[in-house]
Amino acid sequence: MILTRKVMFSAGHRYWFSHLLPEENKALFGPWASPFNHGHNFTLLASVTGQIDSETGMVVNIKRIDDVLKAVVLSAFDQKSLNDEVPHFQSRAPSTENILLYLREVLIPALPPEATLVELELHELPTLWATLDLRTETMTLTRSYEFAASHRLHAPALSHERNVQLYGKCNNPAGHGHNYVLEVTVEGDPDPETGFLCDLGALDEAVEREVVDRYDHKNLDVDIPEFAGKITTSEVVALEIFSRLEGHLPAKLAKVKLWETARNAFEVSASRP
Repeated sequence: MILTRKVMFSAGHRYWFSHLLPEENKALFGPWASPFNHGHNFTLLASVTGQIDSETGMVVNIKRIDDVLKAVVLSAFDQKSLNDEVPHFQSRAPSTENILLYLREVLIPALPPEATLVELELHELPTLWATLDLRTETMTLTRSYEFAASHRLHAPALSHERNVQLYGKCNNPAGHGHNYVLEVTVEGDPDPETGFLCDLGALDEAVEREVVDRYDHKNLDVDIPEFAGKITTSEVVALEIFSRLEGHLPAKLAKVKLWETARNAFEVSASRP
């Protein structure tokens, strides 16, 4: 059984080392280098596993998890400047990835013995988050993007009646559209100097080039050559996106998740199908 608890905190940080010259900081951190703080409303999801207690019916009392999160996370991070007020980050870059590594070290000994920490996920922005899976010691970084596109679900080999039966309104001859949300997840080890798993600018550039700019405000059936002769279900589109991105990113592609609507999502991972 896995229990996940969410906690939120606001904190400021900067990508700038006082022992480096300005040009050295800019070379190290790129466009994110600044001697001045910027802030985020962080969201942390902490997941623990354990056996269900036969007497209480719980893995662990959530109140005990909350007490640990307040004592270890909120007291140290909330409304703080991480570079200046958290000793660990006075000599380390306070990247989302490095924050996760630090939280792993301080949370494990603080948790009740019946709760084993298995995963931490930290959202820096609604469009950017990192995950640390302690079961596999895997760090991933996820970035989300949006594009609008139209299509029609139609199988030429099938009769009109069968197409309508299969696809309903989605078989409308004039097509229909979606505001797609694409989540791209890469995995790897954070750079020991920058704390970044990958160059975020390079990731954005690759995804924009290979997918977003290519598909945005296009008719997938008519305008996009790779979908010629294919039925543009979100399953097919997600698989094509994975293939287009694999080998073109600044880190190993772990998975893509394509949200067709707020209710439908389709995921392709490196261990597909």
